[in-house]
Order: sequence, then structure tokens, then C-alpha cells
Amino acid sequence: MVKVRVWGSLAEFTEGQTEVEIKATTLRELLDGLAGEYPGLRPQLERGISVAIDGRVYNDSWFTPISEESEVVLLRRLKGG
Repeated sequence: MVKVRVWGSLAEFTEGQTEVEIKATTLRELLDGLAGEYPGLRPQLERGISVAIDGRVYNDSWFTPISEESEVVLLRRLKGG
């Protein structure tokens, strides 16, 4: 199981939990697991979110590996400008 910190207002879609555990070995599996476990989070995931894995931010790198020891943070999509 991967521990995921849920940042800021996204926690309202995980029943107020700021840390959840999801079974996943890739970013895609993580997002699918989150959507399955927390259906209210699905629209946010479909709009696009950012995931920080071990200090590096990913947006669409679906096959990025995740280990049980990884530090994972789910946050609203970061946009540059």
C-alpha cells in the first residue's frame, strides 16, 4: 500500500482524510485506485491533478513507478505561466 498525502481542499473529496492508503505500483494505478475508493474525487482527477512522488511533480506520466516507501502527495494541478 502506498501512503498518499492529500493536500489542501482535495481532502474534502477523501472524506476529510489528509492521508490515505492505496494499492498501486504506478501513477496510473494510484489514480485509478483513488477514483475507485473515493468517487467524489473522480471529477477532480479527470480535470487534472498533480502528484509529487519523492519530491518531483508529475502531471501525466502514467507509468511512473511508485514504491511503498515513496513519498506521495496529491495536489491540485500546478500550472505555469
